[in-house]
Amino acid sequence: MKKIITLTLFLTLGLTASAQGGYYFGVKGGLLVGFQNWNGFEQDPLLKYCGDLFIESRSASNEFAVFAQLGYHVKGSAIRNRLYVNPFSGGYTRPPAREFLFQNAVLGAGMKQKFDFGVSSKFFYMLGIRLDYTIDTNLDIYTDFNTLNPAYAIYPFDDPTFIRDINYGLIAGGGLEFEISDYFGLMLEFTYNPDFSNQYMQPSIPNVTDPYTGESRTISERKIRNQTFEVTLGLRFLREVIYVD
Repeated sequence: MKKIITLTLFLTLGLTASAQGGYYFGVKGGLLVGFQNWNGFEQDPLLKYCGDLFIESRSASNEFAVFAQLGYHVKGSAIRNRLYVNPFSGGYTRPPAREFLFQNAVLGAGMKQKFDFGVSSKFFYMLGIRLDYTIDTNLDIYTDFNTLNPAYAIYPFDDPTFIRDINYGLIAGGGLEFEISDYFGLMLEFTYNPDFSNQYMQPSIPNVTDPYTGESRTISERKIRNQTFEVTLGLRFLREVIYVD
């Protein structure tokens, strides 16, 4: 974690140092497809949204840049079309789709390599690191089910002890930049964003009484890790700095 924070700050300071002749800034937003790994099992994808403010260094050739960004990303996963055994009838039931949302503020920094793509466009690939801070979740809507079915608590608990506030991961992707004028352009970006840390960590919980049999059960350990695919469209503006002797 300390190495990730140090590297993020280093890249941000590098952006400041390299922006002496001007810099690009703007806003981008779009669609996010979230996936979560629950103890090695992939849940169903979650379709949500994301948005970022960004700043990017400017070079004379516009072939390399350092960037930093801060945004809001709704991460998580879903459960759809799953059959469960009804403990009262013994038959199967198909509950409605459920979503597990983690609303995260995301700070990212990294580098971009650019290549000419037509007359006024560039193709780029990018690599960076991120820090995520969890603002809120929707796990509270599953509290009643877990409370009424303590031995069959199949949903994550809305417990700050288990929900990790700060996570870290990778930004990898690429896209296209379109120059509309000297000071304005558009950007289309595709990124893959896996976490290296667990968003949710719950140890096994022993000696939970089964209300249907009266026997004791152990709720298994649960670890949840995020990854997302994001497609965003951005507006780019040039802030030019001219030095006069």
